[in-house]
Amino acid sequence: MRIPILALGDILLTSLQPDITDEHAAMLQTDILERLKQSHARGVILDITALDIVDSYMARILSETVQMAQLMGGDVVITGMNPMVALTLVEMGRELMRGMAALTLEQGVEKLRERFAGMAGDDTKDFADAG
Repeated sequence: MRIPILALGDILLTSLQPDITDEHAAMLQTDILERLKQSHARGVILDITALDIVDSYMARILSETVQMAQLMGGDVVITGMNPMVALTLVEMGRELMRGMAALTLEQGVEKLRERFAGMAGDDTKDFADAG
């Protein structure tokens, strides 16, 4: 069973459930990267609201997914992280904060939209300065 990845305009959205297996997590990582390539999406939201705990494998998958998506030009927001998951990730030394984080899915979408708007403004400014 593949984990659904929804397209919300130029944002890909997926939600991890507590019963996710290591195999499904690895497939999700591959699927996200493939969808980024195919759809030309500009951002990814990984909603982990349902995860009460993360093990070292899941922490690694999340961290690598953030880094890989960024290498492909996508911004990543992890939403719904509970305090115990945050504590675990920090203790494991995972640097997820290379991506962005938001408490809720709605805030995550807002962060990406603001980032996209800011990037468009930067491009316009650079173009105006060049002329």
